[in-house]
Amino acid sequence: MPNIDKKHRLKKIFLYGFISLLAIGVVGLVYFIQIIRSLPHPENIADLQPVQSTKIYDRTGQILLYEIHGNENRTVISPQDIPNFMKEAAVAIEDQGFYQHSALDWKGIARAFFVNLLRGKISQGGSTITQQLAKTIFLTPERTVSRKIKEWILSYWIEQNYSKDEILDYYLNQIPLGSNAYGIEAAAQFYFGIDAKDMTLPECATLAAMIQSPTYYSPWGPHKDELLARKNHVLEQMKALGYINDQQLSQAMNQQLVFQPQSIGNIKAPHFVMKVRDDLINKYGDSMVENGGLKVITTLDYNLQQAAEKAVADGVARNTKLYKGTNASLVAQDPKTGQILAMVGSADYFDKNIDGNFNVATQGLRQPGSSFKPFVYLTALQEGYTPDTIVFDTPTEFSPNNPNCPAIPDFTQKNTQCFHPQNFDNLFRGPVPMKQALAQSLNVPSVKFLYLAGIQNSIETAQKMGITTLNDPSSYGLSLVLGGGAVKLIDMVGAYSVFSQDGVQHPTSYILSVQDNKGQTLDQYVDNAVQVEDPQYIRVINSILSDPNLRAPLFGASLNLTTFKGYQVALKTGTTNDYRDAWVLGYTPFLTVGVWAGNSDYSPMQKSGGSILAAVPMWSEFLNSVINQYPPETFNPPSPLMSSKPMLNGQYVYYSNNDTSSSPQIHNILYYVDRNNPQSDFSVPNPGNDPQFNNWETSVINWAKINVPNFDSIYNK
Repeated sequence: MPNIDKKHRLKKIFLYGFISLLAIGVVGLVYFIQIIRSLPHPENIADLQPVQSTKIYDRTGQILLYEIHGNENRTVISPQDIPNFMKEAAVAIEDQGFYQHSALDWKGIARAFFVNLLRGKISQGGSTITQQLAKTIFLTPERTVSRKIKEWILSYWIEQNYSKDEILDYYLNQIPLGSNAYGIEAAAQFYFGIDAKDMTLPECATLAAMIQSPTYYSPWGPHKDELLARKNHVLEQMKALGYINDQQLSQAMNQQLVFQPQSIGNIKAPHFVMKVRDDLINKYGDSMVENGGLKVITTLDYNLQQAAEKAVADGVARNTKLYKGTNASLVAQDPKTGQILAMVGSADYFDKNIDGNFNVATQGLRQPGSSFKPFVYLTALQEGYTPDTIVFDTPTEFSPNNPNCPAIPDFTQKNTQCFHPQNFDNLFRGPVPMKQALAQSLNVPSVKFLYLAGIQNSIETAQKMGITTLNDPSSYGLSLVLGGGAVKLIDMVGAYSVFSQDGVQHPTSYILSVQDNKGQTLDQYVDNAVQVEDPQYIRVINSILSDPNLRAPLFGASLNLTTFKGYQVALKTGTTNDYRDAWVLGYTPFLTVGVWAGNSDYSPMQKSGGSILAAVPMWSEFLNSVINQYPPETFNPPSPLMSSKPMLNGQYVYYSNNDTSSSPQIHNILYYVDRNNPQSDFSVPNPGNDPQFNNWETSVINWAKINVPNFDSIYNK
């Protein structure tokens, strides 16, 4: 009896399974028939190519910044005018089995299936040239299963109606090759200024190399080296397939390519637009951006952008004349949202003499000089030091236990083994509190605070706040606090925005929304804010950097460029020792602005071309022109950070047990504090064990003997 019941259940399961499979099959068949009915028949291919331009707007959605492929520029040429090298190059890089397989390459499809499975999304399609032609002419560029099925069916129909050579000719006449160039004739004119029939082997290989992603591989963009490498790869594949010989390969690889001057058309805020374009391509793919009819609303405030462009143009004109500094970059960010409001990547996008299309703000790696110091001082506060902590600004050698580097440095001698920085004015100020050292950008105290805070800790602080470089801490020494590690302007602006927002980080963003050609929203701005630093210590830094009285000795006659009536503004400047880079990072609770000035070829500006004279005027002009658009806001004041320990409490002359009748003591800070735990008990049993102690102490005692009356007879007994 149990066996009969079991058999009965199995029959039921089989019946239900069969019915389910049948239902799925019927639904699939209906769906497949609907797809077929919706497809056009592949006739008159040359007359068909639905393309819609992508439009990039400012934040209002009213000002068109740039239109990608707004007008198609296509000239259909006859098969005899298409160079054989062009046909062979396309086959070699796009579909080596083109003449052997049918419409579909099942090996390629299988490979793509496993790649897509691993990545969890459709990122590869295993497409043949026929499939690419079907997609380009008849279909939209989105990556979906239904579109892929349509592509397969159309490819099969095309192969039934046209020969392989005809398909290849149509393909080369139709494919988008960047900007508004469609087909190889328009591309040959656009990139090389010649007819397609006159293209050489390396020129054909270059166009073939661009097919995969023409915007990414643009010869005028940041990926030119990758384009040339891919061109050589195309040539190698042509050699492997027997299309060219060794001599042709060698000559083509070594032939210098000459590209036409870039004609980018009507564009506003070009560096910003090209950054947005690259981000769109990374997310949606080249074809969708160029042909998908996207509507992109960006974060850019075009009024601020115009003010930024004017400030940079005025500043570079002045710097070129006075300091031989021919380039600059400016970024303005809303620190409350992370949205970029203005971006000037170089003085002139179209000026080849300064490599103008290179976006210094997002691509340039430059040493920040003293503008890196706030990260170090913030770390020192977190470690337990106070804004009143005293260190000695005295001539100090920071390469300890080196017989070639005396504790009291000789600044007339240069020795790469030694490290003894000077201040910008070559003066030393003796005992100074942290707040003065930061506000006046004193170098020797800053190096000491980096040592006290720790190099690794300081780098971690900077990275938490948004610095994406400095990824090899072991390669940086104490010169890091003076700008010894390269950073990006866009990162520095984002990090200073964290200061502006009490330690809250709002990730940098460029796009508010993206819609497809049907008005469906594909992407929308979301503020993923994170508290990355303790607001208490951030507020101390803000109170120091926003105090005009503290920074007055540094800026002198230029102090008026840093103050704005009715507004509280914090800022920090930075200049590299060789005057290659001049920086200013300034911020309010509602706006963060960073400026870099220098030369594209890394050549130094004239010696007087430091940050105060070369960068601050640009920054000040921009901020003066836009700040009144915002209501005044102030930074939150810090709570007092206090300590009873000498040096940490602003006291550098110490009396044992506060007994003024005892012998007064003057020592460097390492005599009193364990640098890894500065708030610990007063006594440091063996301060001489610290490798920096002897040099610091020698320098302090030398200063005291010169500047403190009766030091030898009264002090340190």
